Amino acid sequence: MRKLLFTLIFPIFLTGCENTYLPKPKGYNRIDLPEHIYQELNGDYAYTFDYSVHSKVEPDSFNLKEKNWINLNYADFDAKVHLTYKNIDGKADFRSLSEDAFKLTAKHQIKAYGIEESILRTPNGYTGVVAELKGEVPTQFQFFITDSTEHFLRGALYFQTAMKNDSLSPLIEYIKIDLANLMNTVKFED
Repeated sequence: MRKLLFTLIFPIFLTGCENTYLPKPKGYNRIDLPEHIYQELNGDYAYTFDYSVHSKVEPDSFNLKEKNWINLNYADFDAKVHLTYKNIDGKADFRSLSEDAFKLTAKHQIKAYGIEESILRTPNGYTGVVAELKGEVPTQFQFFITDSTEHFLRGALYFQTAMKNDSLSPLIEYIKIDLANLMNTVKFED
């Protein structure tokens, strides 16, 4: 009886086990990006611009004394755009502010494998410099807009996530469009 049971059950074990392994295909995060819609910045700031409705304006907690320093918080993307503003006067002249902005960008050269800088002219007649950083850097996009006599607005995009920048690429490109709109609509108060 044992032999008969063994002869019937043993072939079932042999046919039930296969060593065929099929690798799973690579998976990619699905990122559904909303439509670009903008609203005007309200508040008592030295500037105004149109910003994405998908971001929230928050005071910059790094320096609460500076009322013109704000963050655009993209909570759904774990991203923030830090905006700092300085009035160009005897304390802070255009040359030192622009040199500081270039130095802050240059600090990322250790990890960046490329930094592309462009000079632009906004529809409102201001001059801007845009720096796009490639590689595993903390900030992938930086800019400043100035009239070079009274106002200086600097921005930097940061993600608060451990994801690699190649995975963040769709989000970076999406927010860059929002920041291009911001730069083109900025107006400094007199």
